[in-house]
Formats: sequence, structure tokens, C-alpha cells
Amino acid sequence: MGIAADIVIIVVAALCGALIAQKLRQPLILGYIAAGIAIGPYTGGITVADLHQIELLAEIGVALLLFALGLEFSLSELKPVRNIALIGTPIQILLTIAYGYGIGRLFGWSSVPSIWFGSLAALSSTMITLKTLMNQGWMGTLSSRVMIGMLLVQDLAVVPLMIVLPQLSDPAAGLPLIGMAMLKSAAFLLTMFFLGTRLLPWLLSLVAQWNSRELFILTITALGLGVGYATYLFGLSFAFGAFIAGMVLSESDYGHQALSDIIPLRDIFGLLFFTSVGMLLDLTFLLSHWWQVLALLFLIAAGKGVIFSALTWLAGYRNIVPLAVGLGLFQIGEFSFVLARVGLDTGAIDNALYSLVLATSVISMVATPFVSSLASPLYRLKRRFFQHEPLQTIHLPSEGLRNHVIIAGGGRVGQHIAQVLTQLDVSFVIVEINHQRMTECKTALYPVIYGDMTQQVVLDAAEVGRARLLLITPPSIIVSAAIVGHVKQINPKLQIVARADGVEQTRALYENGVYMVVLPEMEAGLEIARQALLSLQIPATVIQEYTDMVRHELYAPLHSSSGWDYHLASQLNSAKNLLEISWVHLAPASPLNGKTLQEAAIRTQTGATLVGVIRNGIFRPNPSIEYTFSGDDIVAIVGSPRERGLFKDLATGGERLEGDSATST
Repeated sequence: MGIAADIVIIVVAALCGALIAQKLRQPLILGYIAAGIAIGPYTGGITVADLHQIELLAEIGVALLLFALGLEFSLSELKPVRNIALIGTPIQILLTIAYGYGIGRLFGWSSVPSIWFGSLAALSSTMITLKTLMNQGWMGTLSSRVMIGMLLVQDLAVVPLMIVLPQLSDPAAGLPLIGMAMLKSAAFLLTMFFLGTRLLPWLLSLVAQWNSRELFILTITALGLGVGYATYLFGLSFAFGAFIAGMVLSESDYGHQALSDIIPLRDIFGLLFFTSVGMLLDLTFLLSHWWQVLALLFLIAAGKGVIFSALTWLAGYRNIVPLAVGLGLFQIGEFSFVLARVGLDTGAIDNALYSLVLATSVISMVATPFVSSLASPLYRLKRRFFQHEPLQTIHLPSEGLRNHVIIAGGGRVGQHIAQVLTQLDVSFVIVEINHQRMTECKTALYPVIYGDMTQQVVLDAAEVGRARLLLITPPSIIVSAAIVGHVKQINPKLQIVARADGVEQTRALYENGVYMVVLPEMEAGLEIARQALLSLQIPATVIQEYTDMVRHELYAPLHSSSGWDYHLASQLNSAKNLLEISWVHLAPASPLNGKTLQEAAIRTQTGATLVGVIRNGIFRPNPSIEYTFSGDDIVAIVGSPRERGLFKDLATGGERLEGDSATST
């Protein structure tokens, strides 16, 4: 079967590795890499026959990942990091090359291999970093944007590095090639942004009109890979071209649909990439040179981490951003494999150095999810033992905060809440640690504190002791639990409303003392169901009873373990239904037409009480017993759901006529 058999082996092995990783609560990419090691050419047993062909297919995974990333990001979102990306990244590459050169000389290598080693170490892994950011929920944060901006410039730098490094023996010969590469890059970018922004969205619009999902998926896949391949023929990076194509399409009306359709294909080809990385690891070489690999890994991780963190800090980024960037980009990237192969083919590096770089690179990739996850705890440790950074507050009331609402998180949910509270003139303050979101809140003129809600100085600035309500908008259980723990120490009586993603998280938050937990997916499902039932002319009272029942069935078991009587609280919360006003429109054929209020005997027959009537647009409250009903009257009644239903039957003669309605307020 050839390559088909290899793909089958990879997919099955990756599934086994992913299941084990999931069981151990580790990122799936570690399972993929482990699967690659197991079926690689160095371990025996079931082995993939043609590793080179698999590596070629894996390049499609890299391209599709960057294509999907381009669909998620727009140019406006990358503007805040353009300086660190365009200026900081070239400096980082030069500093890392110099640092790697020093390491090479320390290990006794000659000048040319040492420069090659520094160049290989300068590149970080786009694929591993992006997947780690997605798994850890960091996508969209300022830290992730800084990393993505720097990674894209690194990917662009591969082209001049592939031109320059082989010319080390004759530097002057490589200068014309570098100049030509820069001209090609500029020409490609201008063509894509001026022609692509018009042609590609037009093509998607044309295909979408045919209402063929299959053709639409084929079109976006062809666009992503086709533009990438055209970029490759142009002498630039295949993956970079796919990313630019995604960014162009993200500005069209079909960006969201294109992203949702490309994700499954991206994940399948991405699986091939991670598995192929594991296949490159020679365990025999690793065991015989383990001290060299560990030494290089430590030196590269420490050096690159310091370089990235320092440059990010010098660029003006504070708080957790420098630490997150340093811990996220310390590894040696996948494009180093390509560059190392060029060095091996030209004789600039030997097989021993090539194997050493590959082993160090793979181990650094495996370590990335673990090292990157240390950013938050290390930042909290830094805040505890070192001087706090200046606290930035914006638009806080001059009279201070008192009896106010604290919104933890200034994302989309937090900003929606802030908009409602602003319209109702309710005092509030937003606490946000993401610089971009803080800027959005600042632009909207919301009172905002830039800082970490788990830090004492931020809690003091937010006046937690004087607040009357805390709303936690991030869905992360770790973040919510940490905030609740710190807040309860200051104000144990403060009511807290939090957001959760599942029943287990909901139960944990209630056990920590949260007053109310909201499940957005469940509430969205109930609202969609409510709208559907309203469209089907189901009475509003029946819909209300149904939604109350669903909420009771979901929430009651969660509260039973905490001793809180949810059933009693639900009854108290629903008591308003006993006094709820329902409006009933009398049809021209209603049995009540022509009868006086006394003759209708509404209270006697139904138990409901009539409190008003609208006739010809005029509201008449508490009409007298001589009032005579007429067709097209809109009657307001008060009563329990059963009493309101009985009045509905009385007003319609026991029949539900098409167009009749009874709505509650």
C-alpha cells in the first residue's frame, strides 16, 4: 500500500498516544510525539517505511495551521505587537545566533558549525507554540499576540538564513540573493493585500451562492494551500503564504465559516506533523549523548528565555507578558529541521551535530507545554516576593468606589455587562490583566483597573471590602477559584456570580462559596428552545414552567451536597409568577364579547383577577363591573399559571384559535 499504509499506521498510533495522553491529562501533542517515537525508524517493530514522504505531508499541516490562524486574526489585532515583531524579532535572532556561537565554541566546534548551530537555535516552533496556546486557553491574549507576531517574522527569516548560511565562506556572493529575496517578499505582500483582498472574497461569495458545503470546503482548502504553494514558488515560505491567505480571507464575510470548515482538516494534517517530529528522535543516539542533549537543552532554554523576556520587557510590555513569551518560545522550531538539512547537504555541519540538534529540538518541543504552563505560578510568585508593578487605574470615580459591582474580566462578556450597568446607572469597575482588553474598556470609557484580581494591591484598589457584588466572567475554574479564595478573605459576605463550563466546575465553585454559577451553554440552549416554543404558539406560561423545570433538574443536585435548599429557593424565585400579569387578546368571536364584567364572573369561574383593559390604544385600569367586553380588547389579568390558563379557555370558548396569544410580563 506504500504511503497509504504509512498513514494508516500513523493515525492508529496517534490515536493510541492521544488516548493515553488524555487519560494522563496531558496535551494531545505529547501523545502524538510519543506515537511517532514508537513507530519511528529507530525503535524497531511496526515502522513507517517512507519518513520523507510523511514529512512532506506534515508541511501541509503546518500550512493549514497557519491558514486557520490567519482566519482568526486580523491586521488590526496584530497592530499592537508590530514593533516587537518587526524590530524585536530580528534583534532576537542576531542575539541568539551570537549566543549559540558561544555555546558551539564552548563545546569545541569550529566557527562555521557554531554559527549554524546559533542560527538553528534562533528559530522557535510555530506549530508547537500555537497548539500549546490553544490547549492552555491563551489564544487572544496579549502574550499570544506577541508570540505569534515574533514567530511569523522568524518564519520569514528562514529564507534569508537559507541563503546566507551556505555563503559563509564567501559572504559577498550572498548579498545579491538576500536583496532579491527582500524584493520578492515585498512584491508578494503587495500583491496579496491589494489584489487578494478583492479577488479571494469575490470568489468565496460566488461559491457560497451555490449553497454547496462540499464545494465551499474545497474552495477554502485550495485557496489556503494554493496561495501557500504560490508563495513557495516565489521563493518564500509555504506556511507563511498560507497565513497571509487566511488573514486576507478573515476580512471577508465568510471568514468564520471558512475557519469552522478548515479546523478538522487542519487537525488531521497537524497530527502528521507532530508524529513525524517523534519519528526523528533516535533513542540510541539520545541515550549515548544524553548529557550533551540535556546541557544544550538547558543552555538554549535559559538563553532564549532571557533574550525573549528582556526584549519584550524593553518593548514596554509588563506584568506576565515577558515571562509568558520567554517560557513559550524557548524551544528549537520545526524550520530548524529544514535549515539543518541544508547545512548537512552543503557539508557545513556533520551527522553528529545534525543528530544532536534534532534530539535537542524534539526534547524542547516535548517540554514546551510543561514549561509554558509555569508562567502563571511563577508570575504569582514574583508578585508575592518582589515589588509590585505600578497599578494603572482608568476612569475611576473621583469620590471613590462604594456599594459597587466588580467585574473580573473585561472581555466580551464583561463589556456586555458593563454596557448594561452603565445604562442603568449602576456603579461598577472592571479588573482586567490583558492589555488589549484593558485598552478596549478604556476606549469605551468604562472604569477599569489593569491588574491581576488575585493580587492584594488590585483587590485593595477595587475596594472589595465595600463592594456589593462580584461577577467573574472568565470560564477557567482555576482563575475563578483563585479569585474567590482571595476575595472571601477580605469580604466573606460578598455575593459572587461566576461562569463555568460544566457540572463539575459548577459544583466546585458552589463548594467554594459562590452565590450563583452560570452555565452559558445551558442558558443559550434554553433561550433557543424558548424562542422555538414561542414561534410554535406554545403559551408563555407553559414555556416558563418548562424552563424552570430544566433549571431545577440541573441545579438542584449541585446544591444538595452544600445543604442549600434549591427547591425552596426556586419556589421563592418563582413566587412572582403568582402575581404575573398576562395579556389576552379577545378575538371577534370570543364568548366574552358583549358581556359585562359582572356577567362574565371571571373571578368565580377562573380565580384570576382582571386588572386592566386596553381598547383603541387606551389603557383602562381596574374597570367597573358594568364594563362591557368588545372584540379586539386586550385584557390584563393576574393569577397563577393555572388560573391564567383557565381564563384563556374562558375567553376563547375552550378553543385555541390561530393567532390567539397570551404573553406575560
